[in-house]
Amino acid sequence: MSNAPGTMARPSRPRRRRLPLLTVTAACSVAATLALSTTSAAVTPLTATATYNCGSWGSGLATLTAADGASGKTIKITSTAITMPPGTSADPNSITTTLKLTKTSGGVTSEVRFSGKTNPGMSGGSPISLGPLKLTTGTLAAGDTTNSVVLPSPPGAANWSLQIVASSPTSATVPCVATANQSAAFVW
Repeated sequence: MSNAPGTMARPSRPRRRRLPLLTVTAACSVAATLALSTTSAAVTPLTATATYNCGSWGSGLATLTAADGASGKTIKITSTAITMPPGTSADPNSITTTLKLTKTSGGVTSEVRFSGKTNPGMSGGSPISLGPLKLTTGTLAAGDTTNSVVLPSPPGAANWSLQIVASSPTSATVPCVATANQSAAFVW
C-alpha cells in the first residue's frame, strides 16, 4: 500500500478489550465485601442488661454495651443503680475493672474476661461508667456467645463476676456478683 504524496500513514492502534459493565460491577462488589469483612465484625445485640450485687456500691440493673471493631472486642458497663458510696471519689482512669463472662463455643463452655482502666472522674453518688474494657483473657471467634457469670450472693474476694478496684484518691476493691443472666447473650 502506498501513501499519496503529502499524506501520512496512521499508526495502528492496539485493539482494547472491553469488559462488560456487569463484570466490572461484580468484581468491585466482591472486593468491597472482602474489605469490609476483614476490617469489621458485628456483635449482636449491641447492648444488654444484667443485674449485679455490688455490696456497699449498690445493687441493680447495669447496661453492658459491646463492640467488635478495629481496636478489638470491648464491653462498657454503666449503671444508675450501682454508684460510688458517699464520701468517696475516683480520678479519671483510676479504676481497674474486670468483667467475667461465660463463653459458649460449639457447645463447650468456658470463661473470658474483659478488663481495663478507663473511667470518667466520679464522686459519691455518681453512677458507674466503666470502660470500654478490652478482652484480656480467652478468645472469641465469630458465632461465640457470652453471658453473665451468675454467682450466689454475697460477693467476696473469691466470689465475683465483676470486680471494681478504685485507686485514687479513694482506694477500694469492690467485688460484684451477677444475680441473673443478661437480657440477651452477646453473639460475637
